[in-house]
Amino acid sequence: MMQAEQLELVQDWDKVFPRNERVEHCKVTFVNRYGITLAADLYKPKGAEGKLPAIAVSGPFGACKEQSSGLYAQEMAARGFLAIAFDPSFTGESGGEPRRMASPDINTEDFCAAIDYLSCRDDVDAERIGIIGICGWGGMAINAAALDPRIKATAAMTMYDMTRVTREGYFGSADNKEARDQQRAAWAAQRTAEYASGSYERAGGVVDPLPEDAPQFVKDYHAYYKTPRGYHERSGNSTDGWNVIGTVSFMNQPILSMAGEIDTPVLLVHGENAHSRYFSEGAFELLKGDNKELMIIPGANHVDLYDNYEAIPFDKLQSFFEEGM
Repeated sequence: MMQAEQLELVQDWDKVFPRNERVEHCKVTFVNRYGITLAADLYKPKGAEGKLPAIAVSGPFGACKEQSSGLYAQEMAARGFLAIAFDPSFTGESGGEPRRMASPDINTEDFCAAIDYLSCRDDVDAERIGIIGICGWGGMAINAAALDPRIKATAAMTMYDMTRVTREGYFGSADNKEARDQQRAAWAAQRTAEYASGSYERAGGVVDPLPEDAPQFVKDYHAYYKTPRGYHERSGNSTDGWNVIGTVSFMNQPILSMAGEIDTPVLLVHGENAHSRYFSEGAFELLKGDNKELMIIPGANHVDLYDNYEAIPFDKLQSFFEEGM
């Protein structure tokens, strides 16, 4: 058994969504191949017996498992799956130091470690395990699916390719060497200053209060992360964000480079009016064969797929995983 760190886990129900009494819930931990202990909420249909199909869920980027990923996991459990929502390394209740760092490699590994854990549970059918990645973890999920054949089906919801947006800026607005050189220089100066001071500076979560000229998608983020709808004290987006140098390695480690070699089913779901829709469309073009599907939700914006039951196609997700794995 991998040696796990003893984590201080909150046992009270502290999610931003109501508890479903048809679903059993408990906290669990598992260890990734870097020795980081991850914390997860496990949801299971009440009274279920035998081996169940399972799903691991994470995201959005900068969120915690008490927010959107937990909502998805609980709902999928109500539909017959054993599901876990986990905090990625360095965030939420999971281990890893320093806090609030992100890594294309380690965060992809977090999904694979979730598969390790689920595969070894007596109540899971190890041949029927899938994953759901939300927002920035949609990209990580696709990368994990390209690496790990134990993942039998993958859904990416309102996905971001964090490496692409870091490298190119939104809508390609900074997709040139000069802009990237400026960013590299800023990060380099930040690293020197932080090493000298011995501490990391946070970049800040979702802007608050909102400036009058804030783009609509920033207003949408604020409406989720900064209001009772979705605020959580362990969420970086709700509080002080990632470290300023937390996403440095995203610049030159494109996570979708092997997406074309995924043979298992991939479902991409995005809102019609989401500013981020082009990430799913771009990922869809990278996927090959007849194992891919792009579903556009009419009238929905980016954060509607975080918690809006009228926008999230749970019936589709249920049939996708039932038939695909």
